[in-house]
Formats: sequence, structure tokens, C-alpha cells
Amino acid sequence: MTRAYFTPVAGGPPPLRITVERQVRFEEVDPLNIVWHGRYPSYFEDARVAFGEKYGLGYLDCYQRGILTPIKKMHVDYFRPLAFPERFTIEGILHFTTAARLNFEFVIRNQRGEVTCTGYTVQMMLDTNQEIMLVPPPFIEEFLGRWQQGALS
Repeated sequence: MTRAYFTPVAGGPPPLRITVERQVRFEEVDPLNIVWHGRYPSYFEDARVAFGEKYGLGYLDCYQRGILTPIKKMHVDYFRPLAFPERFTIEGILHFTTAARLNFEFVIRNQRGEVTCTGYTVQMMLDTNQEIMLVPPPFIEEFLGRWQQGALS
């Protein structure tokens, strides 16, 4: 990666991280036996789902509290291909922000530990009327507080 995707918040805690292990499935490759570029966003999703399960910040956790978290922006940088049946890891990194959004960065590494792809997503927070939230709701504020206090790892 050549530059950071997100600027750290002054006084904010370090990012939270999770790593997911996967193996390239036959259905994910193109005729050249490399992962089709359009599959990488679903790999990002694998990390976001695992992150949500670990930290209680998944789609349904938010939805049950009246918070929708659609993807507003996604960016992908490709460096080298993955091939069938290669094993790889997806690192999901949530960056701290006090805005009503989730800033996720992703790093995909092949079985040799080489970076194959990086990217990021920005998820906005909406209420159930699909109105943009300007400040994080109480559920997210509580999560951010625990994160700042070092209660999450």
C-alpha cells in the first residue's frame, strides 16, 4: 500500500483488526484461473461480517437498533492475482472516527504473505426512514467509548 486510506483521529485509539482465512474456490476464478476482479468486494464483506461477529457491530446488530449501514464508497487497489485453489487472508481494519460512519480498510495477502489487494469501504449510518444520521446513535457512541477506553481488542 502506498498511502493510508484514512487519516488517524488525533487522540483516537488504534484501529481494530480482524483476519479471516479463506481459500479460492473454483467458482471465483476466470478462464485464466485467477480470481475475477469483481470477487474482491465479497472478500471485503467476509472480513466485515467476521468483524461484526467479533465486536457486536454486525449488520443485524445495527438494524435491530434502527441503524442502516449501506456502503457509500468503495475503493480497490489490485497488486497481484490470487489463483485456484490458493489460500489467503483478508485483514479487516476499522479506523476510529467520531462521525456517523464506519471506515473499513482491507488487506488481502496470498499464502506467501504478499499483499495481493488493498481497499476500503465507507458505510454511512441511516435511520429506518433512510435519513442520514449526522451524529452516531447511542449504540455506536457506546461502542466508540469502549474502544477509546481500551476495552476492545
